[in-house]
Amino acid sequence: MNIAGAPQYGQPAYGQQYPQVGAAPIGTPNAGGAYPGAAGGYNYNGVTSPHDATAATRQALPLNQLYQTDLLKELPPPIHDLTLPPPPLVIPADTSLIPNNPNANTPPDFIRSTLNAIPTTHSLLKKSKLPLAVVLRPYISLQDETNPVKLVSDTVIARCRRCRTYINPFVTFTEQNRRWRCNLCSLQNDVPKAFDVDDHTGLITNRYERNELNHSVVEFIAPPEYMVRAPQPLSYVFVIDVSIASVKSGLLATVATTILETLDRIPNSDSRSRIAIIGVDSTLHYFNIPEDSEQGECSLFVVPDLDEPFVPSPDSLLVNIKAARQNIEKLLSNLHNLFADTINPSFALGPALKSAHNLTQSSGGKVVAFASTLPNVGVGKLVQRDEESVSDKPKEASALLSANDSFYKSFAVDCNKSQVSVEFFLTSGTYQDVATLSNLPRFTAGQTHYYPSWTANNIEDVTKLSKEISNTLSSDIALDAVLRTRGSSGLRMSAFYGNFFNRSSDLCSFPTFPRDQGYVIEISIEENITKPVVYLQTAVLHTTNFGERRIRVITTAIPTTSNISEVYASADQLALTNYYTQKAVEKVYSSSLNDARDLLSKYLLDLLNVYKKEVVAGNLGGASPLMFSTNLRMLPLLLHSLSKHIGLRPGKVPSDHRANALNLLASLPLPQLVRYIYPTVYSLHDIPDEAGLPDSETNQIVLPNAINSGAEHFERYGLYLINNTTELFLWIGGDAVPDLVNDVFGVPDIFQVPIGKYELPVLDNEFNEKVRNIIAKVREGDDTVLYQNLYIVRGGSANEPINAANAREVSSLRLWAASQLVEDRINNQPSYREFLSATKDKLAQ
Repeated sequence: MNIAGAPQYGQPAYGQQYPQVGAAPIGTPNAGGAYPGAAGGYNYNGVTSPHDATAATRQALPLNQLYQTDLLKELPPPIHDLTLPPPPLVIPADTSLIPNNPNANTPPDFIRSTLNAIPTTHSLLKKSKLPLAVVLRPYISLQDETNPVKLVSDTVIARCRRCRTYINPFVTFTEQNRRWRCNLCSLQNDVPKAFDVDDHTGLITNRYERNELNHSVVEFIAPPEYMVRAPQPLSYVFVIDVSIASVKSGLLATVATTILETLDRIPNSDSRSRIAIIGVDSTLHYFNIPEDSEQGECSLFVVPDLDEPFVPSPDSLLVNIKAARQNIEKLLSNLHNLFADTINPSFALGPALKSAHNLTQSSGGKVVAFASTLPNVGVGKLVQRDEESVSDKPKEASALLSANDSFYKSFAVDCNKSQVSVEFFLTSGTYQDVATLSNLPRFTAGQTHYYPSWTANNIEDVTKLSKEISNTLSSDIALDAVLRTRGSSGLRMSAFYGNFFNRSSDLCSFPTFPRDQGYVIEISIEENITKPVVYLQTAVLHTTNFGERRIRVITTAIPTTSNISEVYASADQLALTNYYTQKAVEKVYSSSLNDARDLLSKYLLDLLNVYKKEVVAGNLGGASPLMFSTNLRMLPLLLHSLSKHIGLRPGKVPSDHRANALNLLASLPLPQLVRYIYPTVYSLHDIPDEAGLPDSETNQIVLPNAINSGAEHFERYGLYLINNTTELFLWIGGDAVPDLVNDVFGVPDIFQVPIGKYELPVLDNEFNEKVRNIIAKVREGDDTVLYQNLYIVRGGSANEPINAANAREVSSLRLWAASQLVEDRINNQPSYREFLSATKDKLAQ
């Protein structure tokens, strides 16, 4: 029976369609909606000849035109803008060396600048109130083969003698091609003698076909002088909690099984990869695993001394995976049984980490620790903090989010010296002090993975943990890595954000380089810029997991301007969001949560004020004071949503949850970060015919268009999928028609739908298949280790029966899912509409 007035599910009539509000350049009507050139992304221009491009011939071009939008009139906000590429990089036609080269400038997947037209002076940058920074991601997939970059394999590396820039598509050749002029500092350098010779045949080749002159992202195979030591084998040390909490929750068995099933996926193309296993309770349990050819059995060494733990048989604890495969499998298969009867509640994480470091300090590698309880003995021992007395109070950040023990920061220095990264998987059902523990992965280029209230009794919990462990261990890995970004004369890299260790003022150290994180580098203008184009070049020197020393080089050309309107018209709202997120997280740690939220508000007010008074002054007339550059019209929404995020919002939030959120805000790559701040919502009950089925050309599942993340866009009889990067919520309206409920969930009554962490049943109907396909497609990702659990949520209904047994669970889950609708009023925080009105009033003061 249908709800009165509700159309049949699946019909296009469900959900109101909002027209795209037009945006016009100053004084010019335009109904296009998106800023000009956005749909085409970057603007790649070539030259007519590879020989005639010199700095003197380069002429400035008109840059992106300024379009403006009335934020108050453009409600709901046009969220399609969140999927647009950044404003085009408009560079002169003779900037790149090779004519008509579409690969000369860097794709935005690797690097995005907050400003795609850089001010020529520090004073103009300061006047604009816009930050100059780049959002960087040198590796955009977990596996190199997914998105391979061009390789320069002959070890002929041309670098500027003065600034050490690598030769790239934007250099120029001089003196009859015998020398090349550096595009960063303009120094002329000799072309290497072997530059035009094929290293296999010895024959003369066409230099203009070399990869480093044609592609903005390349990888050089490094000659011996780039090696401090011989390439070391990939080493993993697994530190596993074997206390009673780990055994009872099922963590020990799950971890052992997952490692066993992932052995074939651990990078090991050179057959040199090694592993070691240390079990931890109040003592350290070392496993000596003989090679299969020795026909021996695994032996156990127990070391009770936690103050000065020694490593027994240090030369045989790290074993070659291939050579000891059978014995490794036997140990992992039996690991749970060895500790099945334990009653030991202690967990000596600090001593275990030091022992793992001792095992790997000569070769480097990764320590992966699995914990189901708070470290409670030995160095790095932690205690429960008093959350109740300071939660949601001014001292919350300093009392609950700062490191409670200096060990986890100081030990990171030792790990970096030895080229050791640390990764944490935390699964406690009680307080675990994520704020303290996360410092060690943060400063060793690792990651902290947090699973509150995890239990092996829930198959969904097991699936998530196993998939994320497996994805982490199977990712391609760069060892002994350092990163440096150089800029044209007048630019200086001034601040660095992300999970790594600053070895010097501009050198970032990564013992192992992660594939699922992003970084932000702030840039200052120290000298006036006189050229129409400036350049940034990032180089990552690393050792591959198969033992080859390489340098990944990413070069970007960005136009300059002395016009503040062009600065605003070329600003990238998503890159700006990433930068402001890093500054807000930094403010939390240095000051307070309230100061971080105030900082976000100040950033936005400053930009709106400058836009009104400096950018379009005299053109507004009696127009709304909330006019803003069209390419930035999503920035207020994103900053407003960020202030409501669990990492920053006011109210009582468990400190472990808040610390985990802050960690993700500071490390997620840009596409996932934007979704983490502003969740993507799909309306499923009214999807078009093609959605949920494979595309005829690409064979990829077609996703429906996203809708705004606000309750006003939800129907009481609808079905919606909410994706916030870390979880998926399937929201079924409390008044959904029985046919919809039956087709999706296989039950006739909506109150029989299972609520909580579940997977959809596999039913024999097309609509169920479409919904499952969409969920599977959203979960896909070759650039992340994250696996998203699905939470089924039922909306409220007047017919809802009273069931005290699960009323609290239904209510809390509903509130959690509703908190993802960030355009709404949440926890006494204003809706987006109210936020804009309040912002307008502040501007008028």
